[in-house]
Amino acid sequence: MSTAPPQANQQQQQRHRRLRVRRVFDLFDHDGDGVITAAELSGALGRLGLALGAQADGLVAAYVAPGMPGMPGLRFADFEALHAELAGGGEEDEEAEMREAFAVFDENGDGYISAAELQAVLERMGVPEAACMARVQDMIAAHDRDSDGRVDFHEFKAMMAAGM
Repeated sequence: MSTAPPQANQQQQQRHRRLRVRRVFDLFDHDGDGVITAAELSGALGRLGLALGAQADGLVAAYVAPGMPGMPGLRFADFEALHAELAGGGEEDEEAEMREAFAVFDENGDGYISAAELQAVLERMGVPEAACMARVQDMIAAHDRDSDGRVDFHEFKAMMAAGM
């Protein structure tokens, strides 16, 4: 049995991390124009229960690429830089970040993400698939390794690593 060299594994992890950041960017970029405005950032975080209000303008302004005066918001590269700074790096930080993300979906705190919880969060995020419970149940089933009808933290981590 062969294992991938550490460098290849690290590159794969970086690709998966970048893919996750891209998906979040696309969810925040509500109008799909490739730029997250302060209003879009504030709205997306508000739907997740993380209201920024006036702070969103300052956050967006702080991460707009230098030399881009008048830029109305964050391009993907800017958003990626913001994410990298907030994430800090390190395996422990990544684990903590993953647990925080899991907690957003596990609304009742029972250690599992049910189809109803997933649907509620996806609706708040404006994801169109949330309108159909059968589709949400399919999402759960695709990552539910023990077939109990819900996703636990380990299944969630595997799902995120696979690039959901």
